[in-house]
Amino acid sequence: MSRFFSARYANLTPYTPGEQPQNRRYIKLNTNESPFPPSPGVAKAVEAESRKLELYSNPECVKLRAGMAEVYGLDPDQIVMGNGSDEVLNFAFMAFADEEHPLAFADITYGFYPVFAQVNRIPFTEIPLKEDFSLDPADYVGVHKTVVIANPNAPTGLYLPLEDIERIVKRNPDNVVIVDEAYVDFGGESAVTLLDRYENLLVVGTFSKSRSMAGARLGFGFGSKKLIADLNTLRYSTNPYNINRLTDAAGVAALEENGYYMDNCKIIIENRAWTTEQLRALGFCVLDSRTNFVFAESPQIGGKELYLKLKERGILVRHFDKDRLRNFNRITIGTKEQMQTLIETITEITEATKP
Repeated sequence: MSRFFSARYANLTPYTPGEQPQNRRYIKLNTNESPFPPSPGVAKAVEAESRKLELYSNPECVKLRAGMAEVYGLDPDQIVMGNGSDEVLNFAFMAFADEEHPLAFADITYGFYPVFAQVNRIPFTEIPLKEDFSLDPADYVGVHKTVVIANPNAPTGLYLPLEDIERIVKRNPDNVVIVDEAYVDFGGESAVTLLDRYENLLVVGTFSKSRSMAGARLGFGFGSKKLIADLNTLRYSTNPYNINRLTDAAGVAALEENGYYMDNCKIIIENRAWTTEQLRALGFCVLDSRTNFVFAESPQIGGKELYLKLKERGILVRHFDKDRLRNFNRITIGTKEQMQTLIETITEITEATKP
């Protein structure tokens, strides 16, 4: 680092994104992107909007929020749009957590949570998951902290039933509970149905996974009108034009063709079930995922070794070099053809390891 870098961030460990190598063509199963392209109307909307790039985008995202309100049964004033869900999460940490309201989240979850906490100088507690990687709601009941729960969780893929989410929200009435639902469309039940009962609930989501728009960077937050007004205070104080014209138009078009994306989610769920069955037949331990990925370990080969051997053969998966996770790999669910190639390749690798 340079000698000018602020001492406030001297010990900051940045988030590590999934690798994006350019040296060859890979079957890319490492960053939980959709294997399907955006719906046809998205490309048309982006092309039309590209002729207006000399103009600023609409900071209020009026049409986009109206579309979101219709799909999710909310008032537009209950919705904030972000440059990916990461921006919404960062605003939420800034708005609802501080020395008096420290953060609490799982020790194994989305890796950006501790980074956002450190950047914003917010004290935080990491609560260990159980031995089976499940989250115990009792650990968060009456914790009197700003709670953050990824549901379904990443990288484990495990889902916490809605009644447990409600229990946590209800028992922390003086703190905001942030539920990060990046993967909820792949088999979970959204906490959006609880919003009319709890003023301290913020639900965060993204267009990156189920709506094939990871490259567009579009996220959202749902909450009471007052919570959303708080987030907008920070948004207007930092980056009021955070949603560019092309992404705004793409989001509106995607919502108009929402059925296309929900059908794709069903295909991914089917491919996930098939992949899980095949991996278990090969002796893998595979957690019960409600996401567009599976989290799996083999008794025959270490997680890092398998990751490297797959990479040599042109398949990328995600390996986490962290305690309790080292023997696992997170594998994005792609097309049926991609998953068949994965299983064939893993079979070859594991067969070669037998004595």
